[in-house]
Amino acid sequence: MTTTNFSRRQFLETSGTAVGGLVLGFHLSDRWVRRGMAQSAAPFAPNAFIRLATDETVTILVNKSEMGQGVYTSLPMLIAEELDADWERVQIEPAPVDPAYNHTGFGAQITGGSTSIPSSWQQFREAGAMARALLVEAAAQEWGTRARELETETGFVLHRSSGRRASYGQLAERAATVTPPTSVTLKDPKDFTIIGTNVKRLEGPDKVTGRAEFGLDVMLPDMLTAVVAHPPVCGGKVRRFSADAARAVPGVVSVKEIASGVAVIAKDFWTAKQGRDALEIEWDDGEGAMLTTESQRDRYRALTDEPGAVARDDGDAAAALTSVAKTIEAVYELPYLAHAPMEPLNATVRVTGDGCDIWAGTQFQTGDQMAAAAILGIQPQNIRVHTTLLGGAFGRRANPTSDFVSEAVQVAKGESVPIKTIWTREDDIQCGYYRPMFVHKLKATLDDAGMPLAWHQRIAGQSILSGTPFEAMMQNGIDPSSVEGAADMPYTIPHQRVELHSPTEAVTVLWWRSVGHTHTAFVNESFLDEVAHAGGRDPFELRRVLLQNSPRELKVLELAAEKSGWGQPLPEGRARGIAVRKSFESFVAEVAEVSLTADGTPRVHRVVCAVDCGIAVNPWNIEAQVEGAVVFGLSAALHSEITVDGGRVQQSNFHDYPVLRMSEMPKVEVHIVESDEAPTGIGEPGVPPAAPAVANALFALTGKRIRKLPIRMEEAD
Repeated sequence: MTTTNFSRRQFLETSGTAVGGLVLGFHLSDRWVRRGMAQSAAPFAPNAFIRLATDETVTILVNKSEMGQGVYTSLPMLIAEELDADWERVQIEPAPVDPAYNHTGFGAQITGGSTSIPSSWQQFREAGAMARALLVEAAAQEWGTRARELETETGFVLHRSSGRRASYGQLAERAATVTPPTSVTLKDPKDFTIIGTNVKRLEGPDKVTGRAEFGLDVMLPDMLTAVVAHPPVCGGKVRRFSADAARAVPGVVSVKEIASGVAVIAKDFWTAKQGRDALEIEWDDGEGAMLTTESQRDRYRALTDEPGAVARDDGDAAAALTSVAKTIEAVYELPYLAHAPMEPLNATVRVTGDGCDIWAGTQFQTGDQMAAAAILGIQPQNIRVHTTLLGGAFGRRANPTSDFVSEAVQVAKGESVPIKTIWTREDDIQCGYYRPMFVHKLKATLDDAGMPLAWHQRIAGQSILSGTPFEAMMQNGIDPSSVEGAADMPYTIPHQRVELHSPTEAVTVLWWRSVGHTHTAFVNESFLDEVAHAGGRDPFELRRVLLQNSPRELKVLELAAEKSGWGQPLPEGRARGIAVRKSFESFVAEVAEVSLTADGTPRVHRVVCAVDCGIAVNPWNIEAQVEGAVVFGLSAALHSEITVDGGRVQQSNFHDYPVLRMSEMPKVEVHIVESDEAPTGIGEPGVPPAAPAVANALFALTGKRIRKLPIRMEEAD
């Protein structure tokens, strides 16, 4: 059992703040939220996260954004478990923006870093246990018994010796008058009845029927739609423009310049887009107009020939590299990548006097609130953020600059009606934020037994954190998101040195699903494969030896190898590759089975995944997240890249920025390691091993090494 202490002040602050925020929520239809209808105040609000009504409904306010990762189900499971709620009575509501709903680690209301379950594991369970304790005490007072004589079970308080029972709804009003305890006792995991079970998604039915509301679905009375003409080059600005032709388009209401470009406001999206197409704009491209992918790659390659800021320095790698005869060396390259969520960026804003309402699928409510307040010159508490479902995000909707929300607020500022600002997919792919481009240069030495003695790695790529509110996370010039997975590589190699160069570019960069692990996993797991083959060792067996001090990595490695049939014969023309990675405190190993088509195109037939993410709150959801992560990783491995010429991004939509098609989808098997450790992240950890597992399999099949993504066999070494 775990006992947590509370102060009365903390309890009153969180519950009082949340009750005041009820009017900012949504009315619930069936099991989750529908917009536009008022919800009556619940009689029992024990804390910021729970509303228990006399009709037995348990409403859980979720402070994380639902973008397909399942938090609208997994987080309520935590509360329902400790509350002993009847799961069929549980429904959810997005939390309003309020300090009561801040992320426990970041001090802001934000969803990202695969932290939703880990950051809420204690918090949500305590909230449920607190509510349960109040209900039990209410029953004890009503029956004249002691609380310790009572039990709870699926929405009821029971006094077994007398046979008395009362539902939570019947006890709600009295429970609202009970003084909260100073501590609560959490369940022992062996007593869980909801956590660890396969639970269907609460918002799933409405997504299937089309009733679910995403940002693009928001409709308000008198609403107009805007699109913005953005600079074709990152960092560019409007020099001058003519809006005469745009204003002449029937249905265009107004045209105005804002910080990010020129906005066209019209009766609907298509009219606004036609108006934008008619704009005559002269751009000042700025220094970014000189950038080309080839020149940038050459600069980065040159940087990796020079010493950089030291992120890791174990032993004496420089001496070890010169003292052993067998040395291997390689250069790896990875391109810029767009997030390309299925739902394009959008936000609807209504400015009224000294207040503002924002409807958006956002990952960063606090940042959006602060940005809007600064733009409008009003108090942050007067900015009400209504979080809709997100049609994909992958980090794009958690921008420290709140770019798409800020733009929508600027468009709506001074307007008398609500304005929905929509980005086309081309807008985002050509003028958005990207996973940085990286170049890695590596050297390793091997002893006579084929074991690595030294590992030296230089990395060149833009910093994501520099210039943002998160810059304080940097130390000694090192952006931890640039070197994660490299500076803390788990393999036991005596001498390791990792260095970093962080050049500044006009191209704007942002975290992308699994952040630094997107490039370090591909590079490190591929180069370790090179080390294994250079030393005459099986890649799986070498990893087993090098991970003897990392038992959780070792366990998933062995499980993936076992389930994939590693070492067993495959049909002719097929081969396997393996990779393992710890990211976001979770451990994932993947084995990819590949072949080449008649025209030499790689084909991935099967990916076997082993996952250790601590206690599996909802195993079905974990499987779904890993399957989706494999798709995301394979898309980057096989297809996706952003290239620049004259400062202009060359890709624009899915026809030239392709992602994995259904016809390419491999069979994905997910095996979850049983664990009694606290839950860790799962939204991102399945991405990093996918690309190196495929690349290593292609080497096993063809003898050609993949050192550049996306994979093009004609460029393999």
